[in-house]
Amino acid sequence: MSTGNEFNCGLDSRAVPSIRYAQAVPQIYSINRDACLGCGICETVCLAKAVRYADEPRRTQIEVGAVIVAAGTEVFDPLKLDTYEYALLPNVVTSLEFERILSASGPYRGRLMRPYDREEPKKIAWLQCVGSRDINRADHSYCSSVCCMYAIKEAVIAMEHAHGPLDAAIFYMDIRSHGKDFERYYERAREHGVRFVRSRVHSITPGKDGDLELVYVDDQGRQQGETFDMVVLSVGLQAPREVVQVAQRLGVELDKNNFVKTDSFSPVQSSRPGVYVCGAIQGPKDIPQSVTEASASAAAAGMLLHETRWKETTEKKVTAETNVTGEPPRIGVFVCQCGINIGGVVDVPKVREYAKSLPFVTYVEDNLYTCSQDTQVKMAQVIREQGINRVIVAACTPRTHEPLFQETLIDAGLNKYLFEMANIRNQDSWVHSQDPAAATAKAKDLIRMAVAKAALLEPLKETLLDVIPVTMVVGGGVAGMTAAKALADQGFEVHLVEKSQRLGGNARSLFRTWRGEDIQAFVGSLVDTVENNPQIKVYKSAELTRVQGFVGNFTSELLLSDGNRTEIRHGIAILATGGTEFKPAEYLYGADPRIMTHLELDSMIMAGKAPRGEDGATVFVQCVGSREPQHAYCSRVCCTHTMESALHLRKTNPEMPIYVLYRDIRTYGEREDLYTEARRQGVIFVRYDVDAKAVVKAAPTGLEITLNEPILQRPVTLKADRLVLSTAIVPSVSEELGQFFKVPINEDGFLVEAHPKLRPVEFATEGVFVCGMAHSPKSIDESIAQALAAASRATTLLSTDKISVSGAVAETQQAICSECGTCVNVCPYSAPSFNTKGKAEINPGLCKGCGLCTASCRSGAIKLKGFDDSQIFAMIESV
Repeated sequence: MSTGNEFNCGLDSRAVPSIRYAQAVPQIYSINRDACLGCGICETVCLAKAVRYADEPRRTQIEVGAVIVAAGTEVFDPLKLDTYEYALLPNVVTSLEFERILSASGPYRGRLMRPYDREEPKKIAWLQCVGSRDINRADHSYCSSVCCMYAIKEAVIAMEHAHGPLDAAIFYMDIRSHGKDFERYYERAREHGVRFVRSRVHSITPGKDGDLELVYVDDQGRQQGETFDMVVLSVGLQAPREVVQVAQRLGVELDKNNFVKTDSFSPVQSSRPGVYVCGAIQGPKDIPQSVTEASASAAAAGMLLHETRWKETTEKKVTAETNVTGEPPRIGVFVCQCGINIGGVVDVPKVREYAKSLPFVTYVEDNLYTCSQDTQVKMAQVIREQGINRVIVAACTPRTHEPLFQETLIDAGLNKYLFEMANIRNQDSWVHSQDPAAATAKAKDLIRMAVAKAALLEPLKETLLDVIPVTMVVGGGVAGMTAAKALADQGFEVHLVEKSQRLGGNARSLFRTWRGEDIQAFVGSLVDTVENNPQIKVYKSAELTRVQGFVGNFTSELLLSDGNRTEIRHGIAILATGGTEFKPAEYLYGADPRIMTHLELDSMIMAGKAPRGEDGATVFVQCVGSREPQHAYCSRVCCTHTMESALHLRKTNPEMPIYVLYRDIRTYGEREDLYTEARRQGVIFVRYDVDAKAVVKAAPTGLEITLNEPILQRPVTLKADRLVLSTAIVPSVSEELGQFFKVPINEDGFLVEAHPKLRPVEFATEGVFVCGMAHSPKSIDESIAQALAAASRATTLLSTDKISVSGAVAETQQAICSECGTCVNVCPYSAPSFNTKGKAEINPGLCKGCGLCTASCRSGAIKLKGFDDSQIFAMIESV
C-alpha cells in the first residue's frame, strides 16, 4: 500500500501506531498485528485493495446461545478541561494516577510522593465531580457513583501512608455514600481527620515550588484561598469508544450517555434478546453491584439455555493427588511483600533468610504479590520440581486468600489441607507499622509457628453430600418472586414463603420507577406468573417456625394460616424478607393528616387523590430517620424517589410550589438527570443540617415549616399544605431468622454477606443466599439484579448431584465421650448430636470448624481436623 495521504486507523486517533512503516520498504505500510482488532475499515478504504485479512483467521466464528457483555468502562480524560491545568501542572493528578502512586507496583513503590519534586506532600486536595454532573457537557451530566467513596478511601490511605501529619481535604457538592456501610466509612473518615469542604473549585493556579493555589467560595458564601502541595482530580467514568463500537456491532441499543440501555424490570437484558450486560457498561457502579450483576447475567443466560446445561461443557482435569503419607516433611515457604503493606514495614529479605534456617524447610522465596496469577503458576511449578509436600504462605488474611492458595496446591497435586498461612499483614505489619524492627521479629515468630504446625499436617478428605434440588425462598416481595421465577424457569422446584396475605411486598405501595415505568403493572404480572408456575409452590400467611439440616439437605417447618404445620425438604434457601418504611416520631407525623410518608403519597397518587395545584405547596424532607444514630446508614432510594415524585407533581400541577429540604442529594448514576430536571422545572432545594432540623407547626390554614437557610444565614418559613417525609428503610429481618439459618445480622438489622465484593449474595453458611432489602436498602432494579444473582449462585449447587464440604471439621472419639452434652449446647451451628448409643457425633455438613466444641469438651474426646492438639501445642512451644 503506497503512502499517499496520511492514513488513520479506524479505531481512533490513539490507534494510529497500529499502522507503521515497514523497515525494509519505507514507503509501504505494515500492520501491527498485536494492535489490530480486525475491524476491516482499512480493507474497505484501501484504494489499491492491498489490505486483506491474514491467512490465519483473525476472526473466529463460534456458535453461542447467549452473549454477556462485561466490557467495562474508562475514566474521564481531564485534558478535555482547561480549568484545572492538568496537562501543565505536574502535581495535579487524576484519582487513578493517585491510586498508582499509593500502589507498591506503582512508580514510587507505594511511597506517598508528589510528581514535581518527589517530596512527601503535607496537604492534598481532592476535587470531586471532574467529568461528572457537568451540566455544560450533555454526555457527562450523570453522576459516576463511585467517586465520593474512592476519594474518601484514598484520603484515608494517604494519611496512613504519610510519615507525618497530612491535611487531606475533599471539595464536594454532595457526598454520595449510598452503599452498604458506606455512610459509616464516611463518618470514620471525618473522625480520622479528613476535611470535607462543600464547594466546587473553579480553577487551580500554580504557586511556588510546585504548590497549587485554590480559590473557592465556602457554603457561607465567603471567598477562601488555600495552598496545597498536590491536587487529585476525582475523575468520573465513561463508556469507552471501543466498547461503544462493540455494542453497535452486537446490535444493542445505547442510551444518550453511551451505556447499554436496559429497563428497571430486566436490569441485565439488553435491547437484543439473548444479549445480557453487567458492570459499568450498563451505567456507573461500584464493585459489589458489578459482581452482583455478573451473577445476574449468568442467571439470565441460564434461564435461556437451561435445557442444554452440561451438553457443551468440558470437565476440568484435576491433577492426581500425590500420596505423602510416611514422607518426611518438605516445607516450602512463600513470603509475600504485599506491596508496601508488608514490605514497607517488615524486612522481608531478613524474614526470608530466617525461614531457610527452620527445620524441614527446603525452599523459601519472597514475592511482590504472592496472590498474583503468575506467582500461582510459578508456585505450582516449584512444588512439583522441589518435591514440596507442605506449603506455607506468609501474607495476608486466610479469609480471602486461603482458597486461592489451596487451589494452587490442588493444581500441583497436593492435598489442599497440607497448607498453612501466616498472617504477617493484618496481625503484624498493619498493627506494628510504627515499629519495623518489632514487626520483623514478629513475622519471624509467626512463620516459625506456622512451620511447627505444618510439619504435623496430614491430608484431609472432604465429605460428599447429596443435594435435594429444591429451593425455599423466604419472602414474597419483588426480590423473592424474581429469585423463585429464575429458578423455576430453569426447571427447579421452588417453595415461596410469604408471611402476609398476598405477594408483592413494598412494591405494592410504589407508583413508578425512577425511569417512569409502571410498578403496579409489573408487580401484578409477576405475581400472576409466580402463582401460576407449576414449579413454584406459594405459601401465604405462613410463618417459618423451625429449620434443621445443612447445605443440600434442609428441613423447614411452616405454620400455615389454617393452623396446620407442614415440612419442606430443600437443598437451598434464599432469604428475601425485605424491609419496611420507618414511621417517625418527629415533624408532627401521626398528629396531622397533611403530614405523610413517601409511600403514603404514592398510595394517594395511585388512588387518584394526588395533591392539586390549588391545594398549595408541597414540601419534602429527606433523611428522616436515616443517617442518624438510630439508623446510621443512607437508605439509598429516597432522594431519587423524591425527584420522581416532585416531577410528577410538577407535571400534573405546573403552578404548585415544591420544596425539598435535604442534607446531601444522592441521585447516583444516571438518576442525576432527574435532579437536574427538577431544578430546571423550578423545584426549590434548601439544605439543612442534622443538628438544626426544620420545625413544623400545624395551623388550620396550613403547615408552617421553619428552618435555617444556609446561604442567607437566617431562618425562613415555608407555608405548605402537605409535608412528605422521606423516611428510612428498615429491615424486616428477625433474630430468629438469623438463628434458623446460622447467618449474621449487622447492627442495623440487615443480613451480612460472606464478603461485600467477592461474595455479595452468599453467607458463610453454605447453601443460604440473600437478596433484596434484607441485604440493604436498594431500588427495584437493584433488587431484581440481586435476586437473579442469588438464583445464579444457588444454581451452581442445585445443578449438581453432590457437593463436598470442608475436611477441616470436628470429629469425636466416642470411646472416651462422657456424654455430658456440652458440645451439643455450645455449638452455634447445631453440628453435634447424640447418636443411638448416647455418644456425641459431629455432622460434617453442619460443622464450620470453629473449634468451640473442641475447646469445651471436658474429656478431650473431640478433635478438630487440621487443628489437632499436637499441632497447636507445637505452635505454642515454638514461641
